[in-house]
Amino acid sequence: MWTPAARAELARESLPYATNLSDAEWAVLAPLLPAPSSTGRPWRRPLRAVFDGILYVLRTGCAWRHL
Repeated sequence: MWTPAARAELARESLPYATNLSDAEWAVLAPLLPAPSSTGRPWRRPLRAVFDGILYVLRTGCAWRHL
């Protein structure tokens, strides 16, 4: 049931998209993802931005190339 406290806690008005991870969610997820390799090509985008993009595509169903 949506209570005023739950709405305030789950509101994502400060984030650009509703699918973006909050700082608290990213803090839980970040240690589980691989660190950048010291060899090879450096990442062009931050891993958090890539992950937010993946979540956006999964939620909206838009084509990856439309991002």
